[in-house]
Amino acid sequence: MADEPRWAVITGASSGIGAELARVFAARGYALVLTARRHERLEALAAEIRGAHGSPVEVMALDLGDREAPWDLCDMLAERGIAAHTLVNNAGFGLRGYFSSLPHEKQLAMIDLNVTALTSLSRLMLPGMIERRRGGILNVASIAAFQAGPYMAVYYATKAFVLSLSEALHDEAKPHGVTVTALCPGPTESEFPDTAGLKDSRLFNAGVMTSAEVARIGIEGYEAGRAIVIPGARNRAGALGAKIMPRFVSRRIAGLLQGMK
Repeated sequence: MADEPRWAVITGASSGIGAELARVFAARGYALVLTARRHERLEALAAEIRGAHGSPVEVMALDLGDREAPWDLCDMLAERGIAAHTLVNNAGFGLRGYFSSLPHEKQLAMIDLNVTALTSLSRLMLPGMIERRRGGILNVASIAAFQAGPYMAVYYATKAFVLSLSEALHDEAKPHGVTVTALCPGPTESEFPDTAGLKDSRLFNAGVMTSAEVARIGIEGYEAGRAIVIPGARNRAGALGAKIMPRFVSRRIAGLLQGMK
């Protein structure tokens, strides 16, 4: 077993935090499976990583918003003889606006990707990790997980689910030598604010971390066996404040940071 490659399966790997997670895992000696919708971007990242590190890299382009995609991904892994050492559930997106006016179908698609796909992949891959008594899951949540978020109601709710699930699985898996970690970044340089409509918000104008910083800190925390990793002192302070202040105050602050009138 010591000679087997440590395969890290990374969802949402075509850009941002996902791409940086791939680079950091490769630099730490992992073999990679990269999955996202954008095949050309995945292939470009795979070529870069192979050239920089000589790492084995497999590309599996899928839309994990499709409820059959987690099973398809596991079938593809089995066909190539790959047993996941680490699953990185990074794929996800957010939307800013009023719950009552944001498109119904897009909000359900957010739940399908941020929650359903993550849950399915975790359920499909965790038993093998427990059986092999190695590896684990790194779930990308958010500091949004610590409070309700007016004007991003569904996104905040999905990340609260990710954090709660990850904490519970951390305690279930730990006795079997398996780690489950929730990575909870704050505002980060990536495509996320453009997709979510947050580029002009107070949240992102107050300063951001780089995706590379978030990825490095997240992987270090995961490899150290931590249940929750919050990169950056300001983000840690924000998460602590959300825990100790009255909930009506924390959600008011979250709503102001979203910048809706």
